[in-house]
Amino acid sequence: MSRLSNLLRQVETQDPQLAADLKREVEALSGRRAFGLNFERHIPETVELPGRPVRRGDKVRFLAERGERPSSVDRRVWRVDRIRRKGRGRVADLVRQQDPEAGLETESRAVEDLVVIAEFRDPIYPGLVSTGKVERGGDKPFHTVISAENFYALQVLLYTHEGKVDAIYIDPPYNTGARDWKYNNDYVDNDDAYRHSKWLAMMERRLKLAKRLLNPESSVLIVTIDEKEYLRLGLLLQQVFEASRVQMVSITISPRGANRFSEFSRIDEYAFFVFVGSASVQVDTRPDGIDEEVRWRYLRRTEKASVRGSRPNQFYPIYVDTESQRIVKIGVPMDTNDTLRSVPEVPGAIPVFPIDPDGLEKVWGITPASLKSALDRGYVRVTPGNPHQPYTISYLTMPNIKLAEAGQELKVVGTRPDGSKIVISKGGKATRLSTVWRESRHDAGAHGTSILRSLLPGRSFPFPKSLYAVEDALRAFVADKPRATIVDFFAGSGTTAHAVMRLNRQDDGSRQCILVTNNEVSAQEDTRLRAKGLRPGDLEWETEGICEYITKPRITAAVTGKTPDGAAVKGDYRFIDEFPMAEGLEENVEFFNMTYEAPRPVAHNRSFHAIAPLLWLRAGSQGRRIEKVRPDFDVADSYAVLFDLDASEGFLGAVGEAESVRIAFIVTDDDRGFQMVCGELPARVEAVRLYESYLTNFTINTGRE
Repeated sequence: MSRLSNLLRQVETQDPQLAADLKREVEALSGRRAFGLNFERHIPETVELPGRPVRRGDKVRFLAERGERPSSVDRRVWRVDRIRRKGRGRVADLVRQQDPEAGLETESRAVEDLVVIAEFRDPIYPGLVSTGKVERGGDKPFHTVISAENFYALQVLLYTHEGKVDAIYIDPPYNTGARDWKYNNDYVDNDDAYRHSKWLAMMERRLKLAKRLLNPESSVLIVTIDEKEYLRLGLLLQQVFEASRVQMVSITISPRGANRFSEFSRIDEYAFFVFVGSASVQVDTRPDGIDEEVRWRYLRRTEKASVRGSRPNQFYPIYVDTESQRIVKIGVPMDTNDTLRSVPEVPGAIPVFPIDPDGLEKVWGITPASLKSALDRGYVRVTPGNPHQPYTISYLTMPNIKLAEAGQELKVVGTRPDGSKIVISKGGKATRLSTVWRESRHDAGAHGTSILRSLLPGRSFPFPKSLYAVEDALRAFVADKPRATIVDFFAGSGTTAHAVMRLNRQDDGSRQCILVTNNEVSAQEDTRLRAKGLRPGDLEWETEGICEYITKPRITAAVTGKTPDGAAVKGDYRFIDEFPMAEGLEENVEFFNMTYEAPRPVAHNRSFHAIAPLLWLRAGSQGRRIEKVRPDFDVADSYAVLFDLDASEGFLGAVGEAESVRIAFIVTDDDRGFQMVCGELPARVEAVRLYESYLTNFTINTGRE
């Protein structure tokens, strides 16, 4: 109705009688209540792009004077007619036309006092630029963190991942009225009469895109919320995902309770689970009261002090047969002066040493004699590792071996193909997850805020989720999908990616997480920074935005085991997988900023650099990335690009030899030529066409989404 009211006011200036007639009909229509959720579809958000260079033809707004609030300046939209030099600076001549009969309104303003905006249905040419990476996972695929307005980022992800996402976990703004989110660049507070409908309009647009990302065969959407919007959100989810099942779970996140004057103390929040296709709860994530397989200990010691030489008899080679992946020999302890190459060779086997992901020589957890005893009894396992460490060796501790063989608290229930025993902890009859979660590990203070403080000392973030609550929620749906893709487009502090990386460690999985977050500052930080004369786009402002100040460093610290200051992260992970946080995680992550490219380079085919990461994302975010245009073609680890159709013969031969290539991008405007190349590609390779004006393939915000 707010949109209709604006349109009626415009009509009234031209034809008052027509406006009155329309108003009467609108009022009659608004008095009727349709079944289901009713709310205003507000004008879609206009997004400001601080830091984006101002160009001719851009839509812009005025920036407030330094030290002033945004409300102090004219917020109307102008178009840049031309840019000219003035002294040492640049000035933009601006035009706008509010009334067709009044002619153009003009204005001039220093370029540095303008911010580029993107309105709904303004075509956008998106790109990605890397801002850094962390590599500790060998050849595993990369997790991705994108700093962007999430509505636009979701549209980009439709190109790379439509119908391919296994799980989406989001923790959107709760719309508490405490200025915790923005709509059209203004904070929404408790006095906004349209607060709830703005929130619903914002969520509906994003959920519709999320629905297209999810695998229609089997996937899940998880949305957390509190009592402010849970009723409206439940109805919205039923309307957007009309063919899916929806359940709501209550999660105790604050056992002590949050005191509220004259109200019940609040201890929980809600999580909606949308079951798409055949999705179902796979596991019971509660460790208490159920039978569950005992987690074996990694043989390589992880403590800081457990370096080679600290335990003289616990550095030795373990020979693993490359065919059977079984231990065929246990070597003798080595002196500190012995080199790794000095050990004897064993035909068909390779020696494995206790070396951590950073290349540091550590020690094994037990002596050769103890290892042989455990191996002979079936309590040692070998699993595939990574290029840095080809095999991971784990074992059951001697106290647990005794309990298992006595059949007391532990019980042997079978044998794996490699000869190792399957040992469970006896906890009674297994039960499925219920709709009420009361686990102590879901305490957001103890296992959300405290973990973040350990990773980022001196930095704070409001209400981070418990790492283990997110981990449990995802495990219930991707435990049997070791290569699952998980998306979070309200990424906040990055808990979702952290949880996915822990899941990978627990079963040697290679799940990928894609995070999307903006780089806004909080309302309090906004006030503080403006008082210092700063504004969006300034370096100091941007370095304190959520992505730069919290998300990126948190994920980096989780992977490396080191705080932003280079110190070892203090504390241990708990519950299902217990180990020092300083050990880090064997994962790869790359960080990107989403860019908004100019139409002219697009038209002149000078924009491949902007889409290069998008092609790599679509191909699985693994291995080398093709960054530059070549005169003929290029073949990377998982994908290939044919730049010149005349080079198709050599391209087809190279792709045929590269067994790991699964997707081929063919740059051509020629329909027949594209079809001819497609017909010659191996069956394992998916063919994707790219038009020669590269970014036209990725144009978003056209109203079709």
